[in-house]
Amino acid sequence: MIADKLGFDPSRCFINGAWVPPHDGRTVRLENPSTGETIGTIARGGTKDIDSAVQAAQSALNGQWGATTALERGRLLTRIGQRVLENVDLLAELEAADVGKPLTQARNDAIALARYMEFYGGATDKVHGETIPYLDGYTVYTLREPHGVTGHIVPWNYPMQIIGRSVGAALAMGNAAVLKPAEEACLTALAFAAIAHEAGLPQGALNVVPGLGEEAGAALTAHAGVNHISFTGSVGVGALVQSAAARNVAPVTLELGGKSPQIVFDDADIDKALPFLVNAGIQNAGQTCSASSRILVQRGIYDDVVARMSERYKALRVGPAADDLDVGPLISARQKEIVSGFLDVARADNLTIAAQGQIVGNAPDTGHYVAPSLLVGVSPDHPLAQDEIFGPVQVVLPFDTEEEAIAIANGTEFGLVAGIWTRDGGRQMRLAKAVRSGQIFINNYGAGGGVELPFGGVGKSGHGREKGFEALYGFSVLKTVAAHHG
Repeated sequence: MIADKLGFDPSRCFINGAWVPPHDGRTVRLENPSTGETIGTIARGGTKDIDSAVQAAQSALNGQWGATTALERGRLLTRIGQRVLENVDLLAELEAADVGKPLTQARNDAIALARYMEFYGGATDKVHGETIPYLDGYTVYTLREPHGVTGHIVPWNYPMQIIGRSVGAALAMGNAAVLKPAEEACLTALAFAAIAHEAGLPQGALNVVPGLGEEAGAALTAHAGVNHISFTGSVGVGALVQSAAARNVAPVTLELGGKSPQIVFDDADIDKALPFLVNAGIQNAGQTCSASSRILVQRGIYDDVVARMSERYKALRVGPAADDLDVGPLISARQKEIVSGFLDVARADNLTIAAQGQIVGNAPDTGHYVAPSLLVGVSPDHPLAQDEIFGPVQVVLPFDTEEEAIAIANGTEFGLVAGIWTRDGGRQMRLAKAVRSGQIFINNYGAGGGVELPFGGVGKSGHGREKGFEALYGFSVLKTVAAHHG
């Protein structure tokens, strides 16, 4: 088994450098979304396991990990990244079976995890304080220090990438981490812990407790020994996380939902834009916070863009992750029910499904497949244009003027990512400033992942930033030292 090759036991928690059974011995069934079949069980950690993990993290800070220099942390993270690269194919196979994403996408996620480790490994000794000119007789300077114990709640859609951008940054700053992966998909989180341990990460610096969100997750967010929480997930759960952490006055980084637009003007390079317009909506079966689920197209080219996107949709093939097609299954029967429900609303409201992808014949009926769907005739205030669907569904909305495009783009509760397609340099700058979003891409979308690019939202898309140096600042506390020397 892959778990044996990578040295981890999915039925156990990883605490203080050892694989230990959950305190009450309970487990959670693990399902392959491509088939609906059980592929194993994972530990169902709870309050006692979280408490053990937090204590282990604190002991690490008081011991070897806390004494590790920034240079040594950097070398260690770089070494972990290299070990990840050496195991890319095994990690991709795990992720494909666990999440249901096509093998190529899963492999890219493993490579991204390695890149995060490389980036943060190179950054550990480059986060500097500053000196501040002050009164005569004073020398004032600032230091950036770790929060202490950081809690990380990682969702099921991109486990490896989100571990990289949150846990990687936290460790780079010298924090000790407690990770609670999603119960639907946690195998690569456990595998990462094994890889990091084998690479030499001191015991207690990283602890992983699988389990249910309402049990292990709730215990982590409410624990008085946790000094910072990083959460990626839904708006509703994010509010609960923030409320629980507030009781301990612990800061929280929230990366939540999105309803991200791409805005296409009539002077845009449509040939260049088309792959981005479609792929950004259907990657990982649309189960992406930054998915571009709204395409805003200037009316003069609207029919042409819809026709050309429809051609691409009709060519999309949906099937098992191992087949490595364009789109895999949704994560669960529940998620399939949610996405199918949105499509039922579209039909009931007489909206037009301009095109759909095709589920291949060998896709098991027990898998969680939904055909990617492109919708037109949707008003900007309709639920399909307002709510996060988290499935392979895109709506195409017409607009006439620049002002109308801005109003539609800003017309949801979210503000995570936006794309702007135009050759007009002045318009590019105006739209980049006017659209309410944490990231703006001009004549591209996603910038190839962009490990270096700060990522996060506004409004109900959350607050705080991950990725790049901003993540390091978020995982540190600024201390001001004012020395009076006469």
